[in-house]
Amino acid sequence: MSYAVSGALQAAVFAALSQDAALSALVGTGIYDAVPAGSVPDIYVRLGSETVREASDGSGAGAVHFLTVSVITTSPGFATAKAAATAVSDALQDVELELSRGRLISLRFERATARRIDAASARQIDLRFRARVQDD
Repeated sequence: MSYAVSGALQAAVFAALSQDAALSALVGTGIYDAVPAGSVPDIYVRLGSETVREASDGSGAGAVHFLTVSVITTSPGFATAKAAATAVSDALQDVELELSRGRLISLRFERATARRIDAASARQIDLRFRARVQDD
C-alpha cells in the first residue's frame, strides 16, 4: 500500500472544486480544506474525512481513497445545499485530475447523506467519493 498519493489527491480535488464555474456560482470562494476561524459564508464546501485501503497490484503500489466532501449551509431547507452538492458531484464525477505525485485511475461518487445540524438550524450534505490511485 502507498499513502504517498494522499496529499496530491487532496490538492487536485481542492483545485477541481475551486475552479468549477457552476460550484463557484453557488458558493463563491467558500471552498475550504480547513474552515477558517471567525465567520463563514451562509453556504460553503469543506473537504472532510478520508479512509484509505490497500489496492496494490502487479503494476505497482496503489490505494483506494474514500473521500468526503461536505456542503454546509444555514439556509432553510435543503434546496440550496442540494444544488451545491449537485455541483460538487458534477465537478468530481469521472474527472481526470492531474496529480503532483502518482496518478488517478478513477474517481466516482459513492453515496451522500443529508442531515440537519446545529440544533436543526443548519444543513449538511456529506458526499462520499471513491478514488483509485497508483503511485508510479
